[in-house]
Amino acid sequence: MNTPPSPRRRLRRAAAPAVAVLLALGWLVAIPPAASAAAYDAYVMGYFTESPTQQGADYGLHLAVSPDGLNWTPLNQNNPVVTPTAGTGGLRDPYILRKQDGTFVVLATDLKGTDFSQNNQYIHVWDSRDLTSFTDYRRLRMHTMATHTWAPEAFWDQARGQYGIVYSARDGGRDVFMVNYTGDFRTVSAPQVFFDPGPNVLDATVLVDGGTAYLYYKNMDDGNLYGARSATLTPRSFTTYTGPLRQGGGIEAPILVKSNTSGTAYLWGDSYSPVNGEFYAWSTASLGSGSWSVLNQRAYTQPLNSKHATIAPITAAEQAALLGRWGAPAWNRLKSYNFPDRYVRHQNYVARIDPYPFDPYPDQQWRIVPGLADAAGVSFRSVSDPGRYLRHSGYAVRLDPDDGTAQFRADATFHRVPGLADGSWASFRSANFPDRYLRHSGYLLRIDPDDGSAGFRQDATFRVGS
Repeated sequence: MNTPPSPRRRLRRAAAPAVAVLLALGWLVAIPPAASAAAYDAYVMGYFTESPTQQGADYGLHLAVSPDGLNWTPLNQNNPVVTPTAGTGGLRDPYILRKQDGTFVVLATDLKGTDFSQNNQYIHVWDSRDLTSFTDYRRLRMHTMATHTWAPEAFWDQARGQYGIVYSARDGGRDVFMVNYTGDFRTVSAPQVFFDPGPNVLDATVLVDGGTAYLYYKNMDDGNLYGARSATLTPRSFTTYTGPLRQGGGIEAPILVKSNTSGTAYLWGDSYSPVNGEFYAWSTASLGSGSWSVLNQRAYTQPLNSKHATIAPITAAEQAALLGRWGAPAWNRLKSYNFPDRYVRHQNYVARIDPYPFDPYPDQQWRIVPGLADAAGVSFRSVSDPGRYLRHSGYAVRLDPDDGTAQFRADATFHRVPGLADGSWASFRSANFPDRYLRHSGYLLRIDPDDGSAGFRQDATFRVGS
C-alpha cells in the first residue's frame, strides 16, 4: 500500500498432509487432494491496471499466463475479463484461489480508483470452473467495523476444515491483518486478529510449505517487506524471522510463489515510489532461511500496467484453455537487454528506450508484421500511430508514415536473428544495411555495425514479449 496506503494481494503454494496448498501472489491456493504439484505446468496471474498518469487505469479483473511464472502473456488484449457491477463498481488486489474441489474462487478489494480514505466492509467474490467464465458474482460482508477491507487472500486450513480469508483492516486505531473463516465463501465467521506484530502492517501474503506457514507483509512504519512464520495457521501464532527487504524507492504488495518444477521460491513486490507500478522480485532456494537474492529484471517481465497481482499454478491444459478463450495480444513490447527496466517506445516520432512504466503507454506497443521490403523479415508498426513504422534515416531510427517508396520499405525492414548477447533473446539486422543492427545508444535507437564488443551486443539485444 502507498502512503496513503493501498491494497495488495498475493499467491501461496503449500503442501498440507493430504492437500498441497499453494500461494499465488499473496493468497494461499489450495490444491485438491487428488492433485499434486507435479500436475501443474504453468501459472495464471490476476491483476488490475494503472499507469503513471492513469491512462491505463482499469479496475476490472485482468488475467495473464506464463509457463515459467516469470514472463507473462496478457490475455484478452490486456482488457478485463470481468468487472464488478455492485459496490464501488471496481476492484483492486484480486486473488485467485483453487478450492478443494478443483474449481476457483476470485476475491478482490471493493475499491475503484485511488481514494483510500473510504471505509468498506465488503469484498467482491466470483466463482469459476476454469477462469474462462465467472459466475455467482456477489459481495461478501466481512465485518461491521468502520474500516476498510483491503487485499483479501484465502487459504485452506486443514485443521479447521475451513478456508481462512485474511485482509488488511484497522483495529483499535492500528493497521493489522484480520481473518474470517468460511466453508462456502457466502457466509463467514466473526473477524479476529490474525497477525499484529506491533508496527502498522499491510498486504499479507501466506505460503504453507511443508510443516511451516509463511506470512510476508509490508511494515508501514519503515516501508520495508518482512517475513514471518508459524508451525500452524493459528491466528497470532506468526513471528517475524527475516530482515527488511526493499527494492526501488518504495515497495509493497508482497507475493510468495513456489516454482512448479524446483524448490525455488519467489518473492514479488510492487513499487510505488518514485514510479508506481513496477514489479521487483527475489528468489531463494530455502524459504526457511529467510535469505533472498535480488532477481535481475532481465529474468522477468510483468504484464503491461499490471498492479497488485495474484499468481496461481495451473495445468498445461488450463493454460491452453485460457489462451483459447481470451487470446494472446496482437501486439508486442521490446525490452532492453542491458537496461531491462526500459522498453522501446516512440516519443515525438523518435525511437528510444525509456524506463517502465510510462504514459502514453501505447507508445511501447508494436505490431510485428512481415517486412515491408521482404516478407522474410519484420517491420514494426506502431499501435498508437498505426500508419507509422520504425525506420532508419541517416542511421537514426524514427517513427515515420509509409510513403509507399521502395526506400522507405527497405529502411523499415529488419531480419530477426538470435540475440547477439543472448541467443534466447533477439537482435534485428537492417535489411538494406546488413552489417548494421538495431541498437540503442544514449537511450536513442539507431543502426550501427557490430564492432564485436560486449557493450554493442548488449545494446543490440531485446526481448520480444508482451
